[in-house]
Amino acid sequence: MRHYSQMREVILPVTDEDRRIAGLAAIAIGLTLAEAALPSPIPGIKPGLANIVILLVLLQNGFKTAAWVSVIRLLAGSLLLGGFLSPGFWLAASGTAASLLILSIIQYLPEKLFGPVSLSILAAFSHIGGQLLLAWVWLLPSAGILALLPFFALAALVFGAANGFIVARLIAAKPDLGAQSVHV
Repeated sequence: MRHYSQMREVILPVTDEDRRIAGLAAIAIGLTLAEAALPSPIPGIKPGLANIVILLVLLQNGFKTAAWVSVIRLLAGSLLLGGFLSPGFWLAASGTAASLLILSIIQYLPEKLFGPVSLSILAAFSHIGGQLLLAWVWLLPSAGILALLPFFALAALVFGAANGFIVARLIAAKPDLGAQSVHV
């Protein structure tokens, strides 16, 4: 058996793209942590502040980068908040997967049909749909979960629209979340 000092050093190359994704994910993680500190009148309803970053990244850097930022935010946020692999984590993961699925489909449709607000609303509805589907299949397999649908749908509409408007305003103000503006 080799001693630790005799082990070979492994060097992983880090690209500018890796640094950009890490910086963007750090912003999204920070917003996730800030949001966790906000009180929620209805459990499970949150404004999704990190989705502002995800949507900006999607519109400025493409789906692949947005997906990486979203997954890193999910994993790191759950680890930092102490919920990794908890039911809440799986609900968040199902919502993330559903919203990424709809955004991956939309990327093949004509770009002029979707703006920041419509993308944000569709992602929010997909997110809550994925969460409610998993909750129905795993946690509450009854029709009773349908009673929650109007509350969650209204929240998805309101917060999705609000986040979309914020992204539209940010884009109009020209903040580029590209390699030049994020340094890690």
